[in-house]
This record gives sequence, structure tokens and C-alpha cells, in this order.
Amino acid sequence: MTNKEISRALKLTAALGELHDENPFKLKSLTNAAFQIDRSDVVLEGKSLEELLQIPGIGKGIALKILELEQTGTTEELTHYVSITPQGIIELLNIKGIGPKKVAQLWRELDIETPGELLYACNENRLVELKGFGAKTQASILQALEYRLANQGKLHFAEAEMVAHEAIKVIQKAGFELQIEATGSIRRKMETVDDIEILVQNDEDQFFALLPTLPQFSEVTDNETFFAAKYLEKYNIHFIPSYDFEKDLLFTTGPAEHLLQLDFDLEEPINSEANFYEERGFPFIIPELRDSDIDQASKIDIEQLVTWEDIKGSLHNHSTWSDGANTLEEMALACKELKLDYLGICDHSKSAGYAGGLSIERVLQQHQEIAQLNAKITDFTIFKGIESDILVDGSLDYPEEILKTFDFIVASVHSVLKMDEERATQRLIKAIENPYTRILGHPTGRLLLSRKGYPIDHHKVIDACAANNVVIELNAHPYRLDIDWRFIPYCMKKNVLISINPDAHKKSGFLDMHYGINVARKGGLTKDFMLNGKTTEEFKIWLSSK
Repeated sequence: MTNKEISRALKLTAALGELHDENPFKLKSLTNAAFQIDRSDVVLEGKSLEELLQIPGIGKGIALKILELEQTGTTEELTHYVSITPQGIIELLNIKGIGPKKVAQLWRELDIETPGELLYACNENRLVELKGFGAKTQASILQALEYRLANQGKLHFAEAEMVAHEAIKVIQKAGFELQIEATGSIRRKMETVDDIEILVQNDEDQFFALLPTLPQFSEVTDNETFFAAKYLEKYNIHFIPSYDFEKDLLFTTGPAEHLLQLDFDLEEPINSEANFYEERGFPFIIPELRDSDIDQASKIDIEQLVTWEDIKGSLHNHSTWSDGANTLEEMALACKELKLDYLGICDHSKSAGYAGGLSIERVLQQHQEIAQLNAKITDFTIFKGIESDILVDGSLDYPEEILKTFDFIVASVHSVLKMDEERATQRLIKAIENPYTRILGHPTGRLLLSRKGYPIDHHKVIDACAANNVVIELNAHPYRLDIDWRFIPYCMKKNVLISINPDAHKKSGFLDMHYGINVARKGGLTKDFMLNGKTTEEFKIWLSSK
């Protein structure tokens, strides 16, 4: 075992010990020893107890741990700490800018157990009011987390799309005038992206001579079928040269299963994607539908699929009344600037203490402000909503006399996520059957790339929504995109509406509906099945229907 490996093991023991409130003097001894060993030129491997004790900074306790590490690869103490600590918490200890004390605080006060949950909390502005944190600390943690995730390979679609578009703009600005387009998972608008792939029209290698001269790109290498480059020293991009752009665009868009079903042949001449499908007896299948069953996708009228222009209002949004960054008035005006007609404000309910959940008194105060703003802001309506926590037994978070004061209620699970499928499903169904529930929020609670959703029987949940006239949310936050688009066809079959909600915690959050639209289209969602595609008057009629 190398000195560095021994040092890491001792450092991790100290960090986990601090996390679990171990004796600080003992922890300091471990930390100091780890520091000394990491910088020592004396190789510890193979040393006896007597030899170890001759080395400055190593006492008997540390020497015995070193011997145990060399013999077993771990220590009894470290094994114990690891066994009582979630793996995600151990990962958090490796993130720049937060030590064991802060990790413990995040774990105990905000129930954060993974880097992805921390990333989501930063984006929801939850660290700002946490003692010992603040806006600057939150910003530095967010930057460190984003860098870490980018270097792990997979990216959220939102980040991958942004990087690809920025990179293409840089290249075009440098004078490249031939065809260049993002392809692969980005073109198909998948929730997460393994590789940022950009197809480039071949120009006798002029492009690939240009690329290394651009300061935004580094580590440009020829991998035979593509050129790899690092963008902004952070993102890996694959540039794919093309002699036949239309054919290669179809091929690189994929997925492979789709192309196999269509008997795609690389030797076949292809004038356009539309002609390729027409020759096989299919209408043009847009890229985002190519992950679906081909027969199902071919029956979809793409003119009826939802678009940004179809959105009339934004439901499920937060303000400074709970954990949002902007006031209610600021959120309403920003919504109106986007040419939307209404805003559903859904701050957190009282059980969400970590997010500034509203007490009954504050609910009534917010309703007063909503009335005042509705009188003040012309040609726009704010609807009184709440994101009510679904409690462990499936009940909602307020007594009936308060629940009935809202225009609508989004019911969501935020705590006790570790249930088996039967219990998790029954919990949701009980909430759905509550007569005050109008929308089921982020049904599985998943956080893409960091936390699997809690297991539920989607068909039973959708059936319950159909039976109780409850809408299902497609949470458009790029880290959620929940309900999964694969269940949208079953929702439509059961006549269950979908509400594409941004879960906005700041003004710019409204734009996340773009990502919701993407995956809604992947699921074949048509305009008539989108709740927030209703006009203000139509939405009011829907509110009165239950």
C-alpha cells in the first residue's frame, strides 16, 4: 500500500469520524498523520511496528492502523464508519468547498445524501439561508458540482445542448461556413447525454486544422472515426467528419435499434431523411420520436405535438414566500413578459420546513397578496396554489378548511423516499383520491444522474388519476423530467392530462418548460392533453370541474 493510499484512508477515517461526532482530539491526530505521511519520503510499506514508531509524527495508535491497512486494505474503524454512512455522503466529502461539518449539516438539516441532491438544492437556492453557508458558498459549491458531473461523462440534456450550441457558435464565428449540427442523443432530446456529438461537413480537413487554433478547444486528437476535443477545458466533444451530411446525420442520430428496423444501409444513397422514411412507407419521424416503437411513432401527427407556443400559463412555481429567489410580483411579471396569461403559485407547505414551508397564517397572508396583485396587474391572473407535501400515510399537509382555500393543489412527495413499490404506490393513490388534489407533482421524485425515483406502479397511479380527475405533472426541471416520457402514451390512453410545470424557483426557471416540451414531444403529447395549454377561461372551467 503506497503512502498516498495510506494517507487517503486515514483522512477518510478522520472525515467520517467528524461526520459522526467522534472525539476531535483523536480526529486531529489522524488528520496530522495523514498530512505527514502524504509528504514523507519514507516508504511505509513493509515497515515493522518498531520501524514505524521511529518516524516523526507516527505514534503507536497510528502505526497499528498503518499495519492493519497494509494487511487488510482497510481498518475496523474505517469499515464501521463506511457501513453507517450513505455512499453519497462519502462522495460529498470529495467535493471542493465543503468539509465534514458542512456535509453533516446538509445531511441532517436538508436530508441531502448525494451530489445530485446537493446540486438540485443549490439550484433551488436552499443553501443561502442555511447557517454558515450563504450565496457565495452556494455559488462555489454549485460550480464545483457542475465541474465534477461534467468530468464523469454523462450530462443532463440542458447542459449538453447548451455546450453543443456554444461550441458550434464559436466554430462558425471563426469562419467555418459548411454544415455543422449536434447529433446523437442531443438531437433526439434524451434526458441525459453520454457523449456530445457534433457532425461536421468534411472540407478536406480544413476544419480539423482550424480546431486546435481556437483557444476554447484543447487536447484535440484523431480517433479515426471522430476527432475528440475538450471544450473550455471541461467538456469532451466528439466531432464527426462527414462526406455525405444527410446520410451521416440520419446514421449518427440513431438509435441503432430504430435504424435496424428500417434496414438502414450505409451504402444506400440518401437525398434526405424525409425521402428515406417515405421510401420505406413511413411518414417522416422527427428525431425525438425515434426512441419510441416505430409503428407507434409513425401514427403520431407531428403537427399536433405540443410546442412552446402552445403554453398559456405556468403552474407549480415558487417565490420568496418559501424557497424561491424572487418575489411573487416579480415572478408574475416575468411570466407575463413571456407572453403567458397566468401563473399558478405553489410554494411549499408547512411540513417542508427545510424550504420555508408556509404555516397556515402565512398561507392566508399570501392569499391577501395574490388578491392585491390580481387587482394591480392587468390582463394576467395569479392562481392560488400550494405544493402540498404528501405525508407518509398519503394524507395532505393541511386541514380541510385550509385546503379548500386554494384554487388548486399540487401534491408531491419530498420525504421518506425509501419505500417498497406497494407502499409507495398506495401512498400516491391515497393522495390522488383526496378530493382537493388536482395535480400529482413529480410522481417518482427522481433526480437524473443522482437519485433513482422511488418505485411505483405507474399504471396503477395513472389509473387512479383517471378515476379521480387528477392531472399528472411533467416536471420540466432538467434534473427531474418526471413523469418519464415513456408513460405519456398510457396517460393519453386513459384520458389523463399532463401539466408541463417548470417548478420555477426564480424568474429564469420558467424557461425550463423548454425541456419539458422536448420530452413531452418524445412521449407523443398532443396539444389537447396539455393542461397549461388551456386559456385562462378554460383553466377556470377546469378548476370548477371537481
